[in-house]
Amino acid sequence: MSKFIIQGGTKLKGEIIPQGAKNEALQILCAVLLTKEKVRIKNVPDIIDVNKLIDLLKSLGVKVDKIAEDTYDFQADDVNLDYLESDEFMKKGAALRGSIMIVGPMLGRFGKGYIPAPGGDKIGRRRVDTHFDGFQMLGAKFEYQAASKFYKVQGKSLKGCSMLLDEASVTGTANILMAAVFAKGKTIIYNAACEPYLQQLCKMLNRMGAKISGIGSNLLSIEGITELGGTEHTILPDMIEIGSFIGLAAMTKSEIRIKDVSYENLGIIPRTFQRLGIQMELKGDDLIIPSQENYTVDSFIDGSILSISDAPWPGFTPDLLSIILVVATQAKGTVLIHQKMFESRLFFVDKLIDMGAQIILCDPHRATVIGLNRQTKLKGISMTSPDIRAGVSLLIAALSAEGKSTIYNIDQIDRGYQNIDKRLNAIGAKIERVD
Repeated sequence: MSKFIIQGGTKLKGEIIPQGAKNEALQILCAVLLTKEKVRIKNVPDIIDVNKLIDLLKSLGVKVDKIAEDTYDFQADDVNLDYLESDEFMKKGAALRGSIMIVGPMLGRFGKGYIPAPGGDKIGRRRVDTHFDGFQMLGAKFEYQAASKFYKVQGKSLKGCSMLLDEASVTGTANILMAAVFAKGKTIIYNAACEPYLQQLCKMLNRMGAKISGIGSNLLSIEGITELGGTEHTILPDMIEIGSFIGLAAMTKSEIRIKDVSYENLGIIPRTFQRLGIQMELKGDDLIIPSQENYTVDSFIDGSILSISDAPWPGFTPDLLSIILVVATQAKGTVLIHQKMFESRLFFVDKLIDMGAQIILCDPHRATVIGLNRQTKLKGISMTSPDIRAGVSLLIAALSAEGKSTIYNIDQIDRGYQNIDKRLNAIGAKIERVD
């Protein structure tokens, strides 16, 4: 098992460029299955989850050509449908969460889509009912093989319809959308997710010949077509990584310039960090986080304790609540963190408590953080990363802590962050990777 050995307490300084967005990449890569023509994708992050999905596409028969460090050409003109029934597909498909989004494109273009129960973070229940309810409303037949945990949908002639999603699922919306572009007639998706990454997928599909309107809202309208062409697409910078770097700068009292952040697509993220007292300045499209000795948590207008919770876009992304929680440990003031979507995502706080943080875990969804205001430093310990976002949160805590920390199971971090140790070491961090 790989691990990081971190020497904490060092200020960082310099520029860092965010990677391509993981969550967008997983959607966009699945969309290449919708056409037999070539699709070029730029700014692809070199991370485990994305690389596993690219490997799965290759196994399906998609031609993949890496033409630059972060640029790939894909051509799905000879997809092997028999592979969907293979033992190898069962193993590879179950190895990552993003594999669920191949089902929509496969159903729309080829009339069938199969997937084993997808893997991913152990952060609580992540049901896929929304995906398959949507496919059934389009006319597909659904089968779940409980013994093997294998999902199947089949439907040669999908028909557009009006549907109200039971939750604004990002992957569910993307999956249904990719099937609906080939459904006959008009499809209306109400309570659709509207994250920037979903908007990016819609814009890409429209360039390929789809007819999608309502982009950026929770009401999408899709006019069915018969085929899509090729295109070129550039993935946005990863907003979760940008938020992680904001938190890192605050915790380590560092001055960091985050380059090319696509600020208009960050939504409420900068404001949420500012409510913790973190200063920032936008210069061009770069976000500059100055070195701060202290930062004070805001309160509500009536003086009550600040609470920060996750919500579907344009609300605050659940992927950054772990970072917010860590940053709050050294703030002046108290904040309630309310993780509404995943009941196991706060279960890493015991490690922070062991490091000296003052946190009350109220229940699986809520934690109260009493900021130490830098009066007591966190201390280095040995710990294990339970998931991608908690792993980076613990890394940030370790970099701010006094002494040496060891983080095991860093493959979880590598699933979502590209060469994080090398990139942070380049601006002054002391992280050693031990394989």
